Amino acid sequence: MKKRILILGSTGSIGKQALQVVDFHSDRLELAGLAAHSSAELLSEQAQQFGLDDRSCCLTARDGMDALLRLIDATQPDIVLNALVGSAGLRATIHTLEAGLTLALANKESLIVGGELVTALAQPGQMLPVDSEHSAIFQCLQSGSPQALKSVWLTASGGPFRGKTRDDLAKVKAADALAHPTWNMGPKITIDSATLMNKGLEVIETHHLFDVNYDDIKVLVQPKSLIHSMVEFVDGSTVGHLGVADMRVPIQYAFSYPDRWQSVTDLSVDYRQATALELDAPDLGTFGCLNLAFEAGRSGGTAPCILNAANEVAVAAFLEDRIGFLDIEALVEAALSHFANEIAPLASIEQVEDLDTRVRDYVAQRCNAV
Repeated sequence: MKKRILILGSTGSIGKQALQVVDFHSDRLELAGLAAHSSAELLSEQAQQFGLDDRSCCLTARDGMDALLRLIDATQPDIVLNALVGSAGLRATIHTLEAGLTLALANKESLIVGGELVTALAQPGQMLPVDSEHSAIFQCLQSGSPQALKSVWLTASGGPFRGKTRDDLAKVKAADALAHPTWNMGPKITIDSATLMNKGLEVIETHHLFDVNYDDIKVLVQPKSLIHSMVEFVDGSTVGHLGVADMRVPIQYAFSYPDRWQSVTDLSVDYRQATALELDAPDLGTFGCLNLAFEAGRSGGTAPCILNAANEVAVAAFLEDRIGFLDIEALVEAALSHFANEIAPLASIEQVEDLDTRVRDYVAQRCNAV
């Protein structure tokens, strides 16, 4: 029987590539429904392409969160791909897990903001990572037991500004930051990659997905994006995941797991032609967002929620050329300091959403003052 796929965030970068996977494997996969933020015209075109009734199987954000949650129930999917952007994806993640459905998670903010609320719901094998790095870790971990894990090497390309100084970064514009050297991603994630905040968020996500201590998560800059991450075991063995820089590969694995299917992409790596791997430590002095993420992760509780909300507002302002590149880091740091007394264990989604709203308002006001 075909697996029924519901795609939340179908008009974004991940969603579009997921539809290519569904189309390529139409003998194994069936589209159950679609949801998008605001691109109603494109959403309708996607529905028409796959023969969906765009009135009952497709929603945009203006339909509201309650309608989105009803869509998850009504379409009866086997797998829900949560590719929504930002903390708005948290309720969809929780609802999917509570419904006992398999969650293909591309919305990293669900774990950043929801943390223990999400992991407490997920049954073994129910939550499959879609991020290339976390899919790589997930696959590498199949080489040994969780008890044999020593450390995780989370790889980063270094973004478009690798090697730049703080003075250089003070001058860059949004167009410069959107020119990622190896990955084709949406604008928000691309800016996060440029600040290394994306890697910081992935550190927190790694902690929750795989129950790894922060001291055992190490970031490694690998500009060619050939190594997608590595896992080191207690016996001294290190298992790495290598491959093409194409998001359709981890998307497909989340759909096919535990099987492997013919790749949707014709691209492959000729390892005979591969040049020497360039490996380096991240420049934490220049890219302070990674440090802030580690600090928020270690603080735990609501601290990552503050980090994420502040970053989302600051990145949006930078994309509109209302603040400078380095202001993103400064605003996140200011928010963490301002709300330090409200860092507490996670108790409910309402607690998270209330704090999220207040952090956004605070940072928005600070953006207007920059």
